[in-house]
Amino acid sequence: MTNDKWGAVCRDIQGVIGENNFVTWIKPLEFNNLKEGVAQISAPTRFAGEWVSRHFGDDIKRLMARNGASVERLEFVVATRVAPVQANVDTKPAAAAAAASESLGAPVDARFTFDSFVVGKPNALAHAAARRVAEGGPVTFNPLFLYGGVGLGKTHLMHAIAHELRQRSPELRVVYLSAEQFMYRFVQALRERDMMGFKELFRSVDVLMVDDVQFIAGKDSTQEEFFHTFNALVDQNKQIIISADRAPGEIKDLEDRIKSRLQCGLIVDLHPTDYELRLGVLQQKVDQYRTQYPGVKLADGVLEFLAHRISTNVRVLEGALTRLFAFSSLVGREITLDLTQDCLADVLRASDRKVTVEEIQRRVGEHFNVRLSDLVGPKRVRQIARPRQIAMYLAKQLTARSLPDIGRRFGGRDHTTVMHAVKRIEELRARDNQIAEDLELLRRMLEA
Repeated sequence: MTNDKWGAVCRDIQGVIGENNFVTWIKPLEFNNLKEGVAQISAPTRFAGEWVSRHFGDDIKRLMARNGASVERLEFVVATRVAPVQANVDTKPAAAAAAASESLGAPVDARFTFDSFVVGKPNALAHAAARRVAEGGPVTFNPLFLYGGVGLGKTHLMHAIAHELRQRSPELRVVYLSAEQFMYRFVQALRERDMMGFKELFRSVDVLMVDDVQFIAGKDSTQEEFFHTFNALVDQNKQIIISADRAPGEIKDLEDRIKSRLQCGLIVDLHPTDYELRLGVLQQKVDQYRTQYPGVKLADGVLEFLAHRISTNVRVLEGALTRLFAFSSLVGREITLDLTQDCLADVLRASDRKVTVEEIQRRVGEHFNVRLSDLVGPKRVRQIARPRQIAMYLAKQLTARSLPDIGRRFGGRDHTTVMHAVKRIEELRARDNQIAEDLELLRRMLEA
């Protein structure tokens, strides 16, 4: 049987089993040879070969016969064991694993690598942990859980890990996808009555990476399947990497057993960027743009101005710089502070610092090592009550929220409780240097 006829078999079977099944299971296969009624086919993994044989074996034999090949039995071998077939066969395992990974998950953005990730104090620990996992070897942090606000680098690190793992170990089946894509796959399997295929598919990966896991919260059936997938992979000592916009214990409507599982590994917070990190990001982008916009001139002080004014989101910061360079190249003007303020007036207005009660609660909890659930909960022990009063005081000072609204955000407390907290902290601030220092430090962090 020739490769052309194998191609015809593949085209025929695609019409039988559908596009998704074809891309996931048949496309990564390679036809090796046909001897004495036995067709030998290379698969990226032993599991993949067994799955195809069990689910599509009869269809493959029937379509081979239709294309002029008499086949009594299919023999699936792992691609790395069939080197004598072709001189370039050593590239097949990597290509097959990559094709299977891309079809199951989402494509990885080539821009998001470790080399393009700017490291600073707020993200140094997350970067180091991601690097360690990306080196492969024995599984140490399982899962690695990265969390933080929008535009702080979670997704960048996830893509960087996937890039590095695939480069170091091309034979690994590294699957990156969002929680919404996991949910879509699950619903699709329910609709097509192929839950067994779904289970086997996700349990066959070597590294599972799920972005924005908070989106499965409240989806009971999806959470159930995610929990079992998680357990199955951990039992096989397979690496799991998760990201979310908040810590596991703070994700509302996420099942307690999933929270418990997620908390078993290493949990790393990507803190809001500081001035030095934002300036570093801008300087890196400028180095890239000098090639793209060779005629654009950048005046002194512009990058420092942007790093100071746009402090909440790196994506917005990078977008602002992109707009400046594009505008400057179109109108032929130097990027000065005046041009920056005119061109980015809307961005600068939107980026004026607005502190939220939720951010105050998180910062105070981190500073005093108090869980958010305790900060808004009913406990009245001193080590929790004092940070709670400080958080209420800062909410009154740094936000426009009313006293009743602040009380509601602290577990539904009455506005008189907030009034008492504000008064008490004002009294302590006047005579307790430690309280005064804590308040000043927290205020600076929140207004940075």
